[in-house]
Amino acid sequence: MLDTGGPELQVVNKTEHPISLEADTKVILTPDQDKPATSNLLPINYHGLSKAVKKGDTIFIGQYLFTGNETTSVWLEVDEVCSEDVVCLIKNSTTLSGTLYTLHVSQIRIDMPTLTDKDKEVISIWGVQNNIDILSLSYTRHAEDIRHARSFLSKLGELNQTQIFAKIENIEGLTHFDEILQEADGIIFSRGNLGIDLPPEKVFLFQKAAVYKCNMMGKPAVVTRVVDSMTDNLRPTRAEATDVANAVLDGSDAILLGAETLRGLYPVETVSTVGKICAEAEKVFNQDLYFKKTVKNVGEPMSHLESIASTAVRAAIKVKASAIICFTSSGRAARLIAKYRPTMPVISVVIPRLKTNQLRWTFSGAFEARQSLIVRGLFPMLADPQHPADSKSGSNESVLKVALDHGKASGVIKPHDRVVVCQKLGDASVVKILELED
Repeated sequence: MLDTGGPELQVVNKTEHPISLEADTKVILTPDQDKPATSNLLPINYHGLSKAVKKGDTIFIGQYLFTGNETTSVWLEVDEVCSEDVVCLIKNSTTLSGTLYTLHVSQIRIDMPTLTDKDKEVISIWGVQNNIDILSLSYTRHAEDIRHARSFLSKLGELNQTQIFAKIENIEGLTHFDEILQEADGIIFSRGNLGIDLPPEKVFLFQKAAVYKCNMMGKPAVVTRVVDSMTDNLRPTRAEATDVANAVLDGSDAILLGAETLRGLYPVETVSTVGKICAEAEKVFNQDLYFKKTVKNVGEPMSHLESIASTAVRAAIKVKASAIICFTSSGRAARLIAKYRPTMPVISVVIPRLKTNQLRWTFSGAFEARQSLIVRGLFPMLADPQHPADSKSGSNESVLKVALDHGKASGVIKPHDRVVVCQKLGDASVVKILELED
């Protein structure tokens, strides 16, 4: 996954000396980056700030990711605007150290493109070299941002398969959430920035409502900023531990760690702690209620694929199957099954498709398999390209054997278990229940 920088405002400190700011004194923010940063003058990388803000607005300056309890962040209140300079009152004393700090203005539209020229350069060089699976688009504010990024990626060869996840970080992204969700392949809730743009008491409500919408559309929802205190501590606070569990119970697909693993003192412990909490929460996830809600939301008449997917999950639950195996070439069928959040793992067997550009033959499938790793409960494996996904003959039997062996090796499937298989035979989709021998 490649995360774009986006239209991020920054304070530039070329001298690299720490800057100490005193509460109740004034500081000037200026777009003139040639001036050195001092305790009463901070150069920034944006010329339009004076036009965007007014007296009384809140500005937040922090290093890395702002947790609010760091000693390296400061709140400012706009006092007056003089031509291009903005004079602010400092609300808390702090020392800014390092060369760059992020600047965030609460609820203000920043007139800069979502995909900056620097982002485009990084994607076309590093992104292409590394065949990125997912582009995380920072500061997504409109559906148009996603369309623009998609048309840019479509010109970069293999990257036309890259999925785009919209990162919702401000009030503008919230306002257009529904249209963004239609266009994006998934959503990342950047709670750090949202917590600055929204009053703290509103964040939870948006998170729950938005995760629900993602679930109902079968698109991955990723939650960030969960165990900030583990940046410097070996254990999370009780509130954070509860928060991680709640994210899982609400239906999130993944949890993205930030400061905790970027510059934290206990990156490995953080991953294992969060993993353990998620595993515990998954055990008590109310699948029955979730299934009913999802079916009700889809409504009737259901589409062909949707009815097959929900039937496969219902059958698997009724016969207490240990896994659902789904043959797919685009990964869509498997994602639809996972959307109903079955209690057992979904093994998605991605059958590669042969493509040609008149000069050489290539197989597609690796992208689809890797991308489905972010979907909760989905475990992809790539099949041998000699077996088409919708074969009319019984050649799927050998692929099925490979999938069953894969399940046995990973300890999911045991002798005498039942397994539900979902596959296409000719034009028909088939859901069958297998009872395994020894």
